Amino acid sequence: MVDRAGTAPPVLEARDLGVKSGARDLIRGVDLRVEARSVLCLVGPSGAGKTTLLRGLNRLIDLAPDLRRVGDVLLHGRSVYARGVDGDEIRRRIGILFQQPVIFPGSVADNVLFGLRHAGLARRREMPERLERAVREAALWDEVKDRLKESAASLSIGQQQRLCLARALAVEPEVLLLDEPTSSLDPRSTEAIEERIRTLREKRAIVLVTHDLRQAERTADVLACIDRRDGAGTVIECGACRDLLSRPQTLELARFLDGAPAGDPQPLRFLAETATAGPLAVVET
Repeated sequence: MVDRAGTAPPVLEARDLGVKSGARDLIRGVDLRVEARSVLCLVGPSGAGKTTLLRGLNRLIDLAPDLRRVGDVLLHGRSVYARGVDGDEIRRRIGILFQQPVIFPGSVADNVLFGLRHAGLARRREMPERLERAVREAALWDEVKDRLKESAASLSIGQQQRLCLARALAVEPEVLLLDEPTSSLDPRSTEAIEERIRTLREKRAIVLVTHDLRQAERTADVLACIDRRDGAGTVIECGACRDLLSRPQTLELARFLDGAPAGDPQPLRFLAETATAGPLAVVET
């Protein structure tokens, strides 16, 4: 499919996307493009709506009866909310990894194969190959290959997070949404997840939510800042990651990078110094 300009559309695109809870806007007017084989990093203050945006992108908000979506999301140029489009299929194609590992009862293997079995995506004889491929892609195989029948709860937190990644990868998603996937992990496990992000972007589009600016610098191609305006979260600024980290164009992003409270009226040290400072240099104290 090509757009009106004759070029391929982005893998994932939000158009004027909003999510409402009753009469209240949680996010409003979000426009965002996620290109193939790239990492788009979402940053912004807590409560700005980053997780809500992720849930709108893959129709998880369908499962929350008090939430309502406005606007649209396109996957390869086609609406994921169009009549007749299966929400479960969209969530398979747009996988998500949460901040805390979500482990199901059962073995390591049961957890990895859960989505394949639920959706009937593989025959029984194909399961062992799909299992190993997903666990290897999550960089977990060497640690669990002799523990596949053990309880998934016996794994460390870092291993559980990579197990959840393997479960998402087993159904071969086209897009991965990662909601602060390393916030509860130790440095070694964080490094392992970041290495997976850099590898996975060679085949997939990735949207990463993080509060770690150095993680954004290490992993992201594009940075988007979400902050609240008129009571609802929206994308304030979006562009090349290194450019925005060194020279933000909006007060909201500059405040976030500077660690200042939202709405702080004081002059921003960050804006005063970015003319000569490199990426993140003025964030350090």
